[in-house]
Amino acid sequence: MKFRRNIKYGKRKAGVALVLSLFLWIPALPLVAQDTTQTWTLQSCLDYALANNIQIQRSKVAHLSGLEDTEQARAQLFPNLTASVTQGYVNYPSSDATTNNSYSGNYALNANWTLFDGGQRYQSLKQQRLQNQVDELSIEQSEDDIRIAIVQTYLQVMYAMEAVRINENTVEVSKFQRDRAIEMLKAGSISKVDLAQLESQYSTDKYQLVVSQTNLDDYKLQLKQLLELDITDEMAFSMPQIADEDVIAPLGDKEAIYETSLAVMPEIRSGELAVEIAELEKKKAKGGFFPTLSLNAGVGTGHLSGTDYTFGSKIWNNFNESVGLTLSIPIFANREKNTAYNKAKLAVTTSTLDLLDVQKELLRTVEGIYLDATSAQEQFLSAKEKLSYLEESYSLIEQQFYLGLKNTLELLTEKNNLLSARQEVLQSKYMAIMSMVLLDIYQKQPVKVSI
Repeated sequence: MKFRRNIKYGKRKAGVALVLSLFLWIPALPLVAQDTTQTWTLQSCLDYALANNIQIQRSKVAHLSGLEDTEQARAQLFPNLTASVTQGYVNYPSSDATTNNSYSGNYALNANWTLFDGGQRYQSLKQQRLQNQVDELSIEQSEDDIRIAIVQTYLQVMYAMEAVRINENTVEVSKFQRDRAIEMLKAGSISKVDLAQLESQYSTDKYQLVVSQTNLDDYKLQLKQLLELDITDEMAFSMPQIADEDVIAPLGDKEAIYETSLAVMPEIRSGELAVEIAELEKKKAKGGFFPTLSLNAGVGTGHLSGTDYTFGSKIWNNFNESVGLTLSIPIFANREKNTAYNKAKLAVTTSTLDLLDVQKELLRTVEGIYLDATSAQEQFLSAKEKLSYLEESYSLIEQQFYLGLKNTLELLTEKNNLLSARQEVLQSKYMAIMSMVLLDIYQKQPVKVSI
C-alpha cells in the first residue's frame, strides 16, 4: 500500500518562502511505505517449520526427558543413603504403672549398595542410552515428515498459481473472441448462435478461473496451517522460473538411491536400535535368575523417658553401628522370571520383523517416488511436444475462423484441446519436480531445484 507522508506545518499563514525553506531543510524522507508481507520460498518455509513446528518441539522435549531417565539409570549403580528420625509417645493407663507416659526417639542413618544383581542395572543403563539415540532419531524423523509435507503443499501452491495464470490468459482470450464476435455479428459475418456459443465459453472460462483461484486459496491455507502461522499472517509467493532442463534432469540409479536411503533415513537406524534394546531386555530378564547381593550399613541412636540417665547419656549409650551383607536367592516366583525372559525373546523377534517391515516400506516409498518421477518426465516431454503442435493448430484455426472458413464449434474444440494440453504440461512438470525433491529428501541431499 502506497501513501504520501503528510507534513504538518506550524501555522497555515506561513509564507511560501518559509514553506520552501522547510522543504530544503528537512532531510529526504521515505514517501512510500514498504510492504511487510513476506515472500515465502520453499527454503524459507522449511526453515520456519523446522524452528517452530510443535511436533518437533515435543520430540525435543521427549529427548530431554529421556536424558533425565539415563541419569537416573546411572545413579542406580551407586549406593543410596537415607536418614530417619522417629518420635513416639506411649500412654500406660494401668494404675500400677510407675509412669503413665513414655516418650521415645530414634535417629538413624542407613546406606545400601547393591553389589550384584545379574547385570540388570547395567543392561538398563545401556538400554536407556540407546533410547536416547532413538529419541534423537525421532526428532530427525519429525523434521523429515514436516519437510515432506511442506514440499508437497508448497508445490501444490506453485501449481495452483500457474493454473490461475493459465486460466486468466484463457479468460482474456475468450473475452477478446467474444468482443470480436460482437463486431462480426454486426457485420453479418456470424450468426447469433455463434455469438451465444462464444459468450457461453467466456462464462465457462471465468468460472474455471474462480475454481482455480479457490484451489489456490485452499492450498495456501493448508501451507499456512502446516507452518502454524497466525490467522492475521499473510503469505506471498513468487512464481518460480523452472527450466525444462531441471524437469528432465537425470535421476540417478534407483538401487543406489535406495541404498543411500537405507543408510541415512532415521527410521531405519531407529529400527536397528530397537532390536538392540530388545536384546538388552532379554539379557536383563536373564539376570533375574541370578541372586542379588547387597551391602548395607548404618548408624543410629535413641532415647526413652522414665530412666535415670540424662538425655545426652541416653543418646551415647544407645549409639550403635551396623554393617551387613544380604544375599537374595530367587527360588520360586510364580514363574515371573520365566515369563519375563520368554517375552523378552519374543520382543527381539518382533523388533526384527518391525525393522524388516520399515525397510520394505522405505523400498516401496522410494520406488514409488522414482516411478512417479520417471513417468512425469516422460509425460512432460510428450505434453510439451503435443502443446507445440496444438498451439500452431489453434493459431491457424483461429485465423480461419475470422475468415469464415471454420465454424465456432471447431474453434472452441481446438481451444479446449489447447487448454487441456497446457494443463498436462503443468501437471507433469510439477509432479516431476515434486518427486525429484522428495528423492533428495530421502537421500539427505540439498534440494537441487531452485523454487
